[in-house]
Amino acid sequence: MPIDINLLLVRIWMAVFLLWFITAVTSKRTTQSHEKGASRVAVWIVWIGWLLLFSHGTKFSWLKQRFVPVNDTAAYVGVGIAIAGLGLAVWARFFIGRNWSPMIEMKADHQLIRTGPYALVRHPIYSGFMLATLGTGITFGEVSGLVAFILVLAAWGYKAQLEERVLLQHFGIEYERYRQEVKGLIPFIW
Repeated sequence: MPIDINLLLVRIWMAVFLLWFITAVTSKRTTQSHEKGASRVAVWIVWIGWLLLFSHGTKFSWLKQRFVPVNDTAAYVGVGIAIAGLGLAVWARFFIGRNWSPMIEMKADHQLIRTGPYALVRHPIYSGFMLATLGTGITFGEVSGLVAFILVLAAWGYKAQLEERVLLQHFGIEYERYRQEVKGLIPFIW
């Protein structure tokens, strides 16, 4: 029986979302919240992007048009990119541990994590999910996936900038040094 690659990919995403939900309850107590409104908007834009991605554009026929040809090579390349991205996000989620928050918040005894995936980029969870969204969009091959990727890229690029200001304010020279040594979202580039 052939594997339904799209269904497999959706199940992997669902497993990651379940992991995120379970690990969220172990986060440290929040001591300060920052940029609440802007942070929420960015998160909602990401969710809208993912809704477009997984609903295949729903009622809008132009979103269902293909931007990638239907073939096994494109599907497997997309799956590989998506799994690599989700793997990076999960790896980073375990490294940040109890300091994680869906919004821009400082936790009790907040620590600046610089090891593991945080030695590659300063925002590896965002990088991973951006990569996974791109890979899933390639696998599905529809314009809705391309639009989803653009939304996720813009929203998390923006949220990363908001976080940068807060982390710089909180950690000062230590964070400035980290910014000089490690790129934000793409290793060695950006």
